[in-house]
Amino acid sequence: DMKTDLNLLLECLKYQMDCPLSQKEALITIYSICQQNSEASEYFREIGGLMFINDLAKSSVHCIVKEAALFTLGIIIESNVYCQQTLCTSALFEDLVLFLIKKDSGVNLKRMSVYVILVLVSNNKDGQTYVRDTGCISLLLQLFRTTLSTSEKNLSDEDTDPCYQLWSSVCSTLCACVNNPQNEDNQNICCSVFPCAKEWLESCTKPEIVRPICSFLGLTVANNSYVQKYFVSIGGLDTLAKVLLELMHDSCLSHSSMKLAVVVAKTLDACIANNSAMGVVLAKYHTVSELLKLLSNETLITGEKISIILTIGHCTEVCEENQCELLQNNGLPLMIQVLTESQDEELIKAATFVLQNCKQMTEQLSLKLHDNSLNVNNSEELDVQVRKRCLQDYWKKAKEILHRINLIEKEHDE
Repeated sequence: DMKTDLNLLLECLKYQMDCPLSQKEALITIYSICQQNSEASEYFREIGGLMFINDLAKSSVHCIVKEAALFTLGIIIESNVYCQQTLCTSALFEDLVLFLIKKDSGVNLKRMSVYVILVLVSNNKDGQTYVRDTGCISLLLQLFRTTLSTSEKNLSDEDTDPCYQLWSSVCSTLCACVNNPQNEDNQNICCSVFPCAKEWLESCTKPEIVRPICSFLGLTVANNSYVQKYFVSIGGLDTLAKVLLELMHDSCLSHSSMKLAVVVAKTLDACIANNSAMGVVLAKYHTVSELLKLLSNETLITGEKISIILTIGHCTEVCEENQCELLQNNGLPLMIQVLTESQDEELIKAATFVLQNCKQMTEQLSLKLHDNSLNVNNSEELDVQVRKRCLQDYWKKAKEILHRINLIEKEHDE
């Protein structure tokens, strides 16, 4: 029945060239059959339907047919990898570029074009290469900058705003261009819009804006030290830390702010995971104490806890200021509680990572206190004595914690 229907619908498309409404209806029926149905999509490709719709999207003079044809292509590509491979050509990307740059292309036609780009590059290294070589990625970055104006950032109804939907689709597509597989060339190109993303985060903390931007930032900096350093150099890490502070201030009132704070924390982690020394930037914003507050929220799920603890781990890996803040805010007992009470292997690994940092830190603290008492000039003595008094309490607590860490390690070894 499915095969018969698809054959009839393809014939309908071919013989209704002068009736755009009939063609649109046929396309709607085709994508409803092929949606999440790999077998139907593959059969439609075999009977020539995929290439016919591809040609129809280019040749039709009717906008409603172009839009429906592009959306149908996207649905079929998304549901079948062979269809993706068939259509993943520089020629199709060049056609999509034309749809995006033509002055008479409406917002919906651009949305459908971006959707096709998204499914072509998703999990597809060849697509990621074509999107770059055809200049398509440059157009996506331009759309990222210009689709929404400043006045539109305070969205009243993002579900029905076509400009917001286009911008959101662009964000998703840029994420697919740089990730899975990771594409360093595309990451290096995409970081050109970091200053724009930073400005948006500074002016708006609505979830509809922050979530897509954080997804884009997190995947663009992931495992790429060059891009991470650039983001830090323009003050991006400072901006994320300030957004986290603002959201944490709101989180006692709003569940959505708390959830959004977890997203920002994950993005912070992606920015410093390959270079923990950059975590020193976060010390002046007391990010570790904010993360500990966030971690104590009872509504967090396991994955969210893991993300927060890993962020704490990278913050405290080499930064003494962040390490002391962890001690000040009872972070070690909290980590030990996670370690002893959790049954989740990844959560245990994350907590162990933080505890290992703390073990090294407490040992270093002991040496520093000893060295400072032996090697001080008279002019520095007062400052050192004040510092010693501040650290003595933390060191005393840390020694107790260190003893407990060693006991836990011994139990785990046994």
